Amino acid sequence: MSESSNALPVVTRFAPSPNGPLHLGHAYSAIVAHDLARESDGAFLLRIEDIDGPRSKPEFADAFRRDLEWLGLEWEEVPAQSTRLDSYDEAANSLLERGLIYPCTCTRKQIAALPMREGKDGVEYPGSCRGQHEDLEPGPDTALRIDIDRAMEQTGELIWTDEELGSVVTDARALGDVVIVRKDLPASYNLAVTLDDAADGVTVVTRGKDLLESTHVHRLLQALLDLPVPHWHHHELVLDEDGEKLAKRRGSPPLSDRREAGEDGLVLAEQVRLRKFDVGN
Repeated sequence: MSESSNALPVVTRFAPSPNGPLHLGHAYSAIVAHDLARESDGAFLLRIEDIDGPRSKPEFADAFRRDLEWLGLEWEEVPAQSTRLDSYDEAANSLLERGLIYPCTCTRKQIAALPMREGKDGVEYPGSCRGQHEDLEPGPDTALRIDIDRAMEQTGELIWTDEELGSVVTDARALGDVVIVRKDLPASYNLAVTLDDAADGVTVVTRGKDLLESTHVHRLLQALLDLPVPHWHHHELVLDEDGEKLAKRRGSPPLSDRREAGEDGLVLAEQVRLRKFDVGN
């Protein structure tokens, strides 16, 4: 497999989930991706990640488009995740047949009670179900986890490139045997985003530094599934007055409130580029 070079033109993407409104952290991420593509006369893609069950609502996706337009961004929209379920099934079945993922019946309560081992990023799932449920079919009570050690033995050493960090040696063990197919959704974030970025021809994946460890897993999946390898650009996070990352679940102020109040989106976009803005508005 050949590593993709950071050659022009650049293709980036912004891939929000329509389970709540966008906030300033989303605006910053979208603007970073948009501007990187525009600097090279490349393409900035919008992909709606709408497989979060009943939490995914089309009205949020419509608001996303209005927000991005208000910020002065231009994009090409690619098919939403809900149109790609067959590709997730095909990839998961391939990994399952090769013995690289395994069924896990642990509930969150059971996992919380397990003796977890320390990893680079806190605690890791200790592989309690590995080899225990080989005859189980994936279903509503069964998630599928990747056997990280077996997968890394198969691929050997892997390298990925970050625009700031340079060449990074992959060590997917930091997060343990992560879930590849969730019990309640067609695919985990890790599997879906890796397949989608490959299908959309993304050459530079832009996202916050909080997802840095996940990139090791994505690089591993790219090798296992024979997918092209982009570069990554892990940008700074937008924090609130308490130093916490902005998040939908924390009720961070929506962009749509500013838009509907008549604020100038082009001015806000420039403030976001300069990181000179008030997160509380």
